[in-house]
Amino acid sequence: MPVIPHALQYSLLGGACLALVGLGISSLLVTRAQGVRERRARRLASIIAPHLRTTRIEMTAFLAADHKNDRSMLQNAARIFGFDTEKSALYPAKWWVVLLVTFGIAWVVQSLSSGFLGPRSVVAVPVGWIMLSRSYFGWVETRRKKLLLAQFPDALAMLVRSIRVGIPVLEAVRAVSREIPAPTGTEFERLINQVSIGASLDDAVAELARRGGLPEYRFFATALALQNQTGGTLSETLENLADVIRKRAALRAKGHAMTSEARSSAMILAVLPFFTGGLLFVLNPTYIMLLFTDPTGRTMFASAVISLSMGLFVIRTIIRRTLP
Repeated sequence: MPVIPHALQYSLLGGACLALVGLGISSLLVTRAQGVRERRARRLASIIAPHLRTTRIEMTAFLAADHKNDRSMLQNAARIFGFDTEKSALYPAKWWVVLLVTFGIAWVVQSLSSGFLGPRSVVAVPVGWIMLSRSYFGWVETRRKKLLLAQFPDALAMLVRSIRVGIPVLEAVRAVSREIPAPTGTEFERLINQVSIGASLDDAVAELARRGGLPEYRFFATALALQNQTGGTLSETLENLADVIRKRAALRAKGHAMTSEARSSAMILAVLPFFTGGLLFVLNPTYIMLLFTDPTGRTMFASAVISLSMGLFVIRTIIRRTLP
């Protein structure tokens, strides 16, 4: 192994020391220059700020609220089962009743599938419990959003008419809360109650947009916030928003009509195996009972159920993705 001369070693060591010194000096110079720029920017902002005619406006309705650190263990567990504890009053049934019913259904399914899967069917209890709970709460939330979207153009039209005749915005919102049925009327009534107890209009409409979970509500909240901070013609903006919502609803209805064939095919494919199995059970019970008594038949039946479920899920996903 070649030996490096001492002179070369000292030269490399000296070069490394010089490089470290140069790096430290350059870092110090960069830090000082950055500090000078920041001080200059602060001084310039302090001089210009009193003479500015515009103010900064934050569209808080489009900002995602971060409450991850504020969630309790109950709220985190609730998110696993698909429901929000803050919206518990909006569900048609108590959340704990839903969890008990879905747990019972999952237990019955596990008892029926124990003959097919054996001891491994115990895993189906928590999985089925969570899936059934999430399906129910997801269905409730989707139904609520559809109602909100369907009622929103009428609410906007009432707001536009009220504002055009000179009624203040808050009074127009109060009229919507009285005239429009739930859930839209309930949401606007909650908005009025928040403003009445001291909340600002910007915060109240931003909270309304987050509860609604719809982009149309976010645009509505942004329009109200901008009008409250800068002024302007609110009626024209809301009228255009209502027109856009109606056009989107018409486009979605057209998409449902175009996918009706695929949805009918999926329904037929879902019903046909059960219809055929029931017919075979009436004609030849011994033949069809092999699926429940023979180990190979149980395996084939379980595989068929899983395959059918996956196929229906794929078809449903494709149809939902193609809709506007």
